[in-house]
Amino acid sequence: MNSSYVNMGVGALLATLFVLKSVSLASGYIFHSEVPEKPGFEIVAAEAPAGDAGGKAAEAKETPIAQLLQTADAKVGETIFKKCQACHSGEKGGPNKVGPDLWGIVDRPVAEHEGFAYSAGIKTFSKDGAEKWTYDHLYHFVAAPKKFISGTAMGFAGLPKEKDRADLIAYLRTLADTPVPLPDPNAAPAPAATN
Repeated sequence: MNSSYVNMGVGALLATLFVLKSVSLASGYIFHSEVPEKPGFEIVAAEAPAGDAGGKAAEAKETPIAQLLQTADAKVGETIFKKCQACHSGEKGGPNKVGPDLWGIVDRPVAEHEGFAYSAGIKTFSKDGAEKWTYDHLYHFVAAPKKFISGTAMGFAGLPKEKDRADLIAYLRTLADTPVPLPDPNAAPAPAATN
């Protein structure tokens, strides 16, 4: 009697496997899709050859923030700032959110806003409060935060368009009791130092 139960169990297992395989084959025939003759989109990414200075040349073509601020529109920047408001407040005495309050950010010492726990990357970049959020620092940080300051916890991908960055910084400049004077557009641009 013991062997009959084993035979029934093996038979049930084989029958289940047969049914599953049959269903799999049948569904393959029913829901079969043909491979298109021509793909809908062909994604081609041009890569610079190794040792090519193409990436550095593109950075060198970047317009200095001092020149861009001469025509920047703070009203447009206020609209762009709405992306920032998920993580930052911009009012005087405003609360820290995921990021610190940005009131008075221009020329404020880096990683020195009271009550906010900064990431190790920002603290290192701050050089114990010696670095300030200059127009140049803000310009490069907003372009690509993690590229400009490695180790920052800021998850924002960045603003690739120069005009958008300039407009945003023009708006950030207005978030102060006394806005910091605009930089001289004829001065040599500061190097984009990264951490």
